[in-house]
Amino acid sequence: MTVTGPPSAATAVRGDGRGPWQEVFDFGDYGELLALAQGSLVAGVLLGLVGGLAGVFVVVRDLPFAVHGISELSFAGAAAALLLGVNVVAGSIAGSLLAAVAIGVLGVRARDRNSVIGILLPFGLGLGVLFLSLHEGRAANKFGLLTGQIIAVDTPQLAWLAGTSAVVLLALAPMWRPLTFASVDPEVAEARGVPVRTLSWAFMLVLGLAVALCVQVVGALLVLSLLVTPAAAAARVTASPGLLPLLSVVFALVAVEGGMLLSLGSSVPVSPYVTTLSFLIYLACRLYGTGRARRLAGARPAGAD
Repeated sequence: MTVTGPPSAATAVRGDGRGPWQEVFDFGDYGELLALAQGSLVAGVLLGLVGGLAGVFVVVRDLPFAVHGISELSFAGAAAALLLGVNVVAGSIAGSLLAAVAIGVLGVRARDRNSVIGILLPFGLGLGVLFLSLHEGRAANKFGLLTGQIIAVDTPQLAWLAGTSAVVLLALAPMWRPLTFASVDPEVAEARGVPVRTLSWAFMLVLGLAVALCVQVVGALLVLSLLVTPAAAAARVTASPGLLPLLSVVFALVAVEGGMLLSLGSSVPVSPYVTTLSFLIYLACRLYGTGRARRLAGARPAGAD
């Protein structure tokens, strides 16, 4: 099709006759595509559980920067696996665990930890770019490591995701209560005999696995939208130790599953949908939390402390 005159952003037409909004929302073959994405939707449930639960401790322990640093080495590991022709999920997990160990060994104190992460982050990203530049495969595979490609998940990849998710969930179960105590008040927890240092190490390894899993959905660059945003949104609504992880998981599941269902009708990667839904959930929770705080302040009796 030939287009005369300079097209505007709203009326631009691509070579296949599809306008820009049809690239984002086009549900013509949605039924057939949905049937092909059953495995991906199952993987999304697993990743929503992992991201929502691990994200609670990421927020409570103030580790968002650590998540970003681990994700870059996860990206490097996945890129190396792609270059070598081995399992990409396994490479991603290996890179994440290496980053988690390095942060745990070198970053005992918060200030040291941030410095170590600041060093690892560009190093991992540089390695990943190097490995991708050496890889001669399809550009879509390379791009997917940064932006996510779970819609294309196959059976072996789903098996890796399911197995690793089970490891994360089984590891979190026994450490949940002592880790919560150690995260809220580490000095008192240590005085009561809680192995604070050991729990910190264990959680860093669990976090490494969780990052590697979430990278498969939104890619290395946007992993915070699953491991930080849902838990941060839940924290704006409740401080209950029981309700907080429940809401975090629900928000993560809505973002992942909703993002995948929307992305089926477009040629756009899944990550923009997941990150947008995650942000909108956080925005709604923030507005709700702010309004509730104002109502409580207005209802407080005059002169009350």
